[in-house]
Amino acid sequence: MNRRLFLGTASAGFAGQLAGISAAQNSSRPAAIRKLKPMTDGVQPITADERLARIEKARSLMRQNGMGAVFCEPGSSVFYFTGMRLRASGFAGLILPVKGDLLWVVPKADEETTHAGAGMGEVRSWTEAGGEFAAVAQALKDRGASNTVGLEEQVKFSVFDGLRKAAPKLEFVSGTPVTGGCRSVKSPAELALMQHANNVTIAAYKAGVETLHEGMTQYDLSGNIAAAYRALGYAGEAAVSFGKYTAFPHGSIQPQKLQLGDFVLFDDGCSVEGYQSDITRTMIFGKATARQKQIWELERKAQNAALAAAKPGATCESVDAAARRVITDFGFGPDYKVPGLPHRTGHGIGLDIHEWPYLVRGNKLKLQPGMTFSDEPMIAIYGEFGVRLEDCMYITADGARTFTTQAPAIDRPFA
Repeated sequence: MNRRLFLGTASAGFAGQLAGISAAQNSSRPAAIRKLKPMTDGVQPITADERLARIEKARSLMRQNGMGAVFCEPGSSVFYFTGMRLRASGFAGLILPVKGDLLWVVPKADEETTHAGAGMGEVRSWTEAGGEFAAVAQALKDRGASNTVGLEEQVKFSVFDGLRKAAPKLEFVSGTPVTGGCRSVKSPAELALMQHANNVTIAAYKAGVETLHEGMTQYDLSGNIAAAYRALGYAGEAAVSFGKYTAFPHGSIQPQKLQLGDFVLFDDGCSVEGYQSDITRTMIFGKATARQKQIWELERKAQNAALAAAKPGATCESVDAAARRVITDFGFGPDYKVPGLPHRTGHGIGLDIHEWPYLVRGNKLKLQPGMTFSDEPMIAIYGEFGVRLEDCMYITADGARTFTTQAPAIDRPFA
């Protein structure tokens, strides 16, 4: 569930950085990490043809929603449509018009580097004298966007404010029906990349679990898992909690040392060609009490209920309700009260670790094949412990399937 501070992708540059890790550094790592081998073979990036098909789908959705164009600031949607990570020294963005070539708007100082990196579309630049928003307004006009323009959801308010002043005759609306409409349903190629990211994460977690020992801190374990990712050829991390701190959905900065009888919770993932994994396991270190077993099994039952409810045609909120019902029927809650489930059951996942749609009350969007979600109905009992089991799932014509095998037992986080 946690959002990582650093997201890496498998790439020649990153692989080169990994190769630079000294033998001395490697020899200081636990044996479980030293024995790992890179998992970078067989990764198939998204093809240019698939990206072109995405642009055409976006144009179809623009026409359906009465938009003449969609404007995106640098981020995951720009990468989704173009395969380019747009980086600039100042304001920059991408215009996807209903008709005509894509149009990049960048600072004058970045014009040539953008030309070199952009595999498609026209590049225009702005100067301080002319102004960035005037440049975008002119570009929209040149592409025939005369009425309504969609703004991708990550566009800042200051940009929206500048654009509406520079182009007062245009109406600016949410571009999510287009960007979310494209990105919410994954292709087989996207699902394959997400599967690989999940496989890598399980391998890193398994190595990390082998390093558990009494007295280690949460940072020792998170560091070992990060080292395992590097050995596997990727950048990734894990948020780790022990004992009573497992009750906090996003962990705690309080110093923690592992003791026998503690729950151990680790959560997060890695990125493969931009596509994310997100897995959580909660396991016992030592011997579990009857109470710990009871709540762990309740959590697994709630996770199973969400998985069973996630069928094509079901609403997003019905999946949340299915998991929450298991927990409230036990006597926790109700609603978001703790002890109980203090957050939504799941989030969409893809190029962003949290993206549309969300498995939450009030979301009546219907599931369809190709959608991907986390399934993580946590049980939090402050002052005692918490249990979260999280596996990501994808919707098929026959129901939901998980990318990973669910945890089989309280003392066995992996099959």
